[in-house]
Amino acid sequence: MAGLQWSAPAGWKTGETKPMRAATYLVDDAECVVYFFGQGQGGGVQANIERWKGQFSQPDGKPVTAKTGTRTIHGLPVTTVEVAGNYGGMGGAAAKPGYRMLGAIIENPGGNLFLKFTGPAKTIAANQAKFEQLLNSFHK
Repeated sequence: MAGLQWSAPAGWKTGETKPMRAATYLVDDAECVVYFFGQGQGGGVQANIERWKGQFSQPDGKPVTAKTGTRTIHGLPVTTVEVAGNYGGMGGAAAKPGYRMLGAIIENPGGNLFLKFTGPAKTIAANQAKFEQLLNSFHK
């Protein structure tokens, strides 16, 4: 996708094909999605961080803060995001308490890829190393 390849971690099940998703992985009661919208599509890095933060709130309803970082993986600039709290998603569904998201935006001339690993905090913590394995597998 967009000239990039990657490998899913052992034990992660491939989910059904859905629009705008390059891949969906089912991990117990969590989901890891690789989104690809096309070259020049999907919005900028900061806009996506803000959108993802907006999908979460603190138990008292106040906004959450996100932990972000940058690094290079196989020559590709990558911004990582971590946020936790009550997860409302994008569709206005009832917020799910105790959720966490690990995200990444891989900048690529053929189009950026957006990774979101979302689920109960305990599941995300137990699989954080596998998310890192997935992220580190992206290459041209």
